[in-house]
Amino acid sequence: MSPEMAATGTDQPPPPLDVTRVTAGPLHAETIGHGGRLVLAHGFTQTGRLWGGLDRLLARRRQVLRVDLPGHGRSSAVRADLPTTAAALVAVGGRAAYLGYSMGARVCLHAALDHPASVESLVLISGTAGIEDGEERAARRRADGVLADQLDPPGDPDPDPDTARDGRDRLERFLDRWLAQPLFADLPEEGAGREERLTNTPEGLASSLRLAGTGTQAPLWSRLGELTMPVLLVTGADDAKFCELNRRMAAAIGPGARHVAVEGAGHSPHLVRPDLVASLVEDFLDARP
Repeated sequence: MSPEMAATGTDQPPPPLDVTRVTAGPLHAETIGHGGRLVLAHGFTQTGRLWGGLDRLLARRRQVLRVDLPGHGRSSAVRADLPTTAAALVAVGGRAAYLGYSMGARVCLHAALDHPASVESLVLISGTAGIEDGEERAARRRADGVLADQLDPPGDPDPDPDTARDGRDRLERFLDRWLAQPLFADLPEEGAGREERLTNTPEGLASSLRLAGTGTQAPLWSRLGELTMPVLLVTGADDAKFCELNRRMAAAIGPGARHVAVEGAGHSPHLVRPDLVASLVEDFLDARP
């Protein structure tokens, strides 16, 4: 049974949702559903259409805006660092609630701090406020650079149409290694969405690592107290590292923040238990002032 069927308590799939393209700035975005707007920002190697059913569950009562972030999906040709990406996200999203996962959570956190008038409520799934230690941050930047070189080797000429398969092979090998990490060991096949990830380009993903990888993020811990909108922090209970990070984030933000650990899930709780995460998000948005 799909997440949508389980959430509605029926064996029948929900009616199809109209998809509408949104044009505002460089990022590809589309809406599904109707109601108050909720902007979704995906994780690295994903696209705006890879939410494991969470997007469709939330679109039952809201207008969900699914964005392809720079270097990904139909925004694969866009090159941008985190602050620039955050500005582009609010340009297409407008005043709305914002939800980001992993890389997308870092983008949404920047958006909330730099463009607070646009962010009514904030949901961060497996997010972080950055690596505080300078040496550790530099090491992560170097590691991300190594990954980027695997996707897009430096000095590699533009692929000839006859050898374009080389880039596809690099992307497939990279995704196999990426999804084999213990971080994603609990992902179901549907949630992993390998075929949708393969719609990315190796050059686009490499640019995302080089410009917006975790090692490039300036630590935002000292600014968390600036957040005045309601904040929901969601992690998988099996992801001990991010549970601790998010408990710290909630304490630094203050009484307007709440952290929830989803049992039976790791780094991608919304892909493992989309029905439960959808309920958490809906309750959070319904309760906001």
